[in-house]
Amino acid sequence: MSDITILGLEGTAWNLSAAIVNEIDVVAETIAAYKPAAGGIHPREAAQHHANHINRIVRETLEKGGNTISAVAFSQGPGLGPCLRTVATAARALALSLDVPLIGVNHCLAHIEVGRWKTPAKDPVALYVSGANSQVLAYRMGHYRVFGETLDIGIGNALDKFARSVGLQHPGGPKVEELAKQAKRYVPLPYTVKGMDFSFSGLATAAQESSRKHDLSDVCYSFQETAFAMLVEVTERAIAHTGKDEVLLAGGVGANMRLRKMLAMMCEDRGVRFYVPERRFMGDNGVMIAYLGLLMYKAGSRTSISDSGVNPNYRPDEAEVIWR
Repeated sequence: MSDITILGLEGTAWNLSAAIVNEIDVVAETIAAYKPAAGGIHPREAAQHHANHINRIVRETLEKGGNTISAVAFSQGPGLGPCLRTVATAARALALSLDVPLIGVNHCLAHIEVGRWKTPAKDPVALYVSGANSQVLAYRMGHYRVFGETLDIGIGNALDKFARSVGLQHPGGPKVEELAKQAKRYVPLPYTVKGMDFSFSGLATAAQESSRKHDLSDVCYSFQETAFAMLVEVTERAIAHTGKDEVLLAGGVGANMRLRKMLAMMCEDRGVRFYVPERRFMGDNGVMIAYLGLLMYKAGSRTSISDSGVNPNYRPDEAEVIWR
């Protein structure tokens, strides 16, 4: 068994999670998800939820996984500021009380690295799709480079925004996916790819307007087909540009089976391998934070208390990748 065990804390938005991992596997994980009574995520309410539950989930995780911890890792960003600050405060207190190093990690890169850990992917082009983020990335010369990204809102937020506008409860993405399966026709919607970047806000607005004239199932189907085709197009171009022969799907929206099928078809046509981690590692989770913390710990990275401030706009291409 590995002697290195990392406790990871995740709480950038709706999902509060603590996990312990070693170099071999997940040792323990505890989750306490925030579920808004109505509408989308309310940052202050989510932060209060995290503050109310973090002692319990850390205690339960340590009880399940043992108290011998090499370091405490936490999401330093990106994410919702109040949520990030709540979890970072807990991480600092834990590191000090356990007398172990503190490691601040980039939340986006944690999604990619847990995917590389839990699939055979070695050096993929990654399509990272979540609520607030939609990016196509690949590793090159010490950084994950962004080859394309959303110009406005992430695909997950676009799905949720549209879903709320037609009366579907949060989270909207899974409900849109289910309704899309009942569709009978495609309704034309704006397809916005600009160079290697894409835009979803106009699509969400147009879909809302179309829902007044067309069957909701047809609009849900058309929303997915349009948005996912945009993502697949930019991913395909990134493959051509980088010459890489693997694609990794990461992030919570990656649970959508239609998006997976469209990417798989593109990869088969191009002769590249397509990887998707187990569903539990797709959405925000403490395992991914702990695992990236483990990689950084082994590479010698440590975060001092004075440098542990959170960054809600922490871009993945800002992080120096010293573990590869």
